Amino acid sequence: MEVKDSNGTLLNDGDSVKLTKDLKVKGSSVTLKQGKVIKKIRLTDNDEEIDCRVDGMSIVLKTSFVKKI
Repeated sequence: MEVKDSNGTLLNDGDSVKLTKDLKVKGSSVTLKQGKVIKKIRLTDNDEEIDCRVDGMSIVLKTSFVKKI
């Protein structure tokens, strides 16, 4: 399975990505700002989602909102 970021670059486990848009986290009052760097991502079974830890929270992000660094 190939997982690609918003620019079409292949993503792998352990990559670092940057957010391309401000995102509100469901179930929380936290907003992730554009440009935030997220390290050590993990791929999921879905090729449109990645799993990561941000500020102590484990969240799932859509690959259309991230780009590889």
